[in-house]
Amino acid sequence: MTSAVSLKLDKNAFYFIPLGGSEQFGVNLNVYAHNNEYLAVDCGIGFADERHPGIDLLLPDPEFLETRRDMVQGLIVTHAHEDHVGAVAHLWHRFECPIFCSAFTAEILRAKFKDLDGRAPDIEVIEPYDEIEIGSFTVLFVPVSHSIPDTFSLCIRTKLGQVLHSGDWNLDPSPVVGAATSADDFKALVKEQPMLAYIGDSTNAEVDGRSGSESNVEDGLFNEFEKCHGKIIVTTFSSNIGRVLNIYRAAKRAGREVGVIGRSLHRMIAAAHNCGMLSGVDFVSEEDMGFLPDDRLVVIMTGSQGEGRAALSKLARGDLKFFSIKPSDTVIFSARTIPGNEKDINAVKNNLSGAGIKVITPRDTDQIIHVSGHPCRDEIADMYQWIRPQTVIPVHGERMQLEAHAEFAQACQVPNTVIPNNGSVIQLAPGTPKIVDHIETGLLAVDQKRIISADHRSIAARRKLQYTGFIHISLVLNGQGKLLADPKIETEGLIDEDLPQERRIVDSMLNEIEDILDDMSAHDLMDDHFVSEELRIGLRRYGHHVFGVKPKTTVHVLRV
Repeated sequence: MTSAVSLKLDKNAFYFIPLGGSEQFGVNLNVYAHNNEYLAVDCGIGFADERHPGIDLLLPDPEFLETRRDMVQGLIVTHAHEDHVGAVAHLWHRFECPIFCSAFTAEILRAKFKDLDGRAPDIEVIEPYDEIEIGSFTVLFVPVSHSIPDTFSLCIRTKLGQVLHSGDWNLDPSPVVGAATSADDFKALVKEQPMLAYIGDSTNAEVDGRSGSESNVEDGLFNEFEKCHGKIIVTTFSSNIGRVLNIYRAAKRAGREVGVIGRSLHRMIAAAHNCGMLSGVDFVSEEDMGFLPDDRLVVIMTGSQGEGRAALSKLARGDLKFFSIKPSDTVIFSARTIPGNEKDINAVKNNLSGAGIKVITPRDTDQIIHVSGHPCRDEIADMYQWIRPQTVIPVHGERMQLEAHAEFAQACQVPNTVIPNNGSVIQLAPGTPKIVDHIETGLLAVDQKRIISADHRSIAARRKLQYTGFIHISLVLNGQGKLLADPKIETEGLIDEDLPQERRIVDSMLNEIEDILDDMSAHDLMDDHFVSEELRIGLRRYGHHVFGVKPKTTVHVLRV
């Protein structure tokens, strides 16, 4: 494995290097290299799990780009989903370069930069079918349908050939917002030269059939709304403007007004309004929701993935101060479960069900209340037929999805497949694409107001404290090493001092400290470090004996 700093590339070759998003969902960051120049594609976030206590967001590590910032020609953002755009405002200053994206994505990006430091860099807004030179790369922006507006696939060309970086896409025949993906657009790419590689979305590579059409969701939601008697809360991905429109139209057909709760929803809706995508749509303000009869209200709410700070999670816990629900109300999940979020989503559902609220998910109804924004196998096969790639490189998925995508490509008679890891250095040309090296990659963590490595010692310490608790001892000794007062003992995660039997444990610890000090020689008692270490080891051993764990133990010795 080569370090990100020391990797040497042949300037006469064409490379693809995924730095994130090729072993997990999220944290997408991809790099193309040619002629000693670099083109970055997407820079997204991931969501932390229990392995990162105190951390909500994970970012790709941009060290590879940061150490080559003078050679980075641009960053293209294919669309405004968080896993593709969410890290830009956090990391862009590390490899400052021009940014290229659609109008809707630019609206979202500017808001993110403003939230962080109040200023945004210049962003070059791209229109569908624009073809531009970015250093040694020529990029054609091909519009595709997806579950967010203004999404692009990228045909990236160099003098050595062309590849298709699909981004996220599907073959929705009648999208609610934007145009459908066009077969003719992709067939035209290979009329003059072959497609070296398809670097493609693997999210639904294990799923047969087709993803379906967003245009069918309105009827499915309307049919569910007609069965409801109280308030209706619909949770979905805030970025899915087509879904927001479908919810709005279904509610209007059912004689209901529509409100919106959730910061990210308000941001996405504002961006869509600014881009002319929600003409004639008028939502009820949060202040006016309480004046409407329950059977006249639908509320679109953030939190479809069980995010602890999202509106739906707060509502389910009873922490949403200005809005509440009761057993006559219904909550509809108009979204899929992203792998890894099952536990959090189930916690929200359990809280709602425990309060007597009816919960409806796509599995609970024969109505179409959600469709995927990613291609299933039949759609992927169509793409192969249109562009006839010589190689398929699956990205955007966990290892199982990447393997399934590669196996499917082989079954479709694609001549070559390359399954990357994050950090794989794939030579696209000359020759048949293959992995020629591997660089070190990693993740960063957003820790309140700073960005640190995801394996930072502080995170490891927090993780340990989750399971072991801690003991801290402060004691004051005189010049001869005699205690001048009872030691001060602090614990966390071990003892409930409201219980008499557990207060006795503290008394026992005091006795243990005195016994350890009594066993030391007069010479040892003069050495603060020795005293501290002997007490630390002894009390940690005592903690293991009493609690069955080895608590984090610290000792502070003050000498007077």
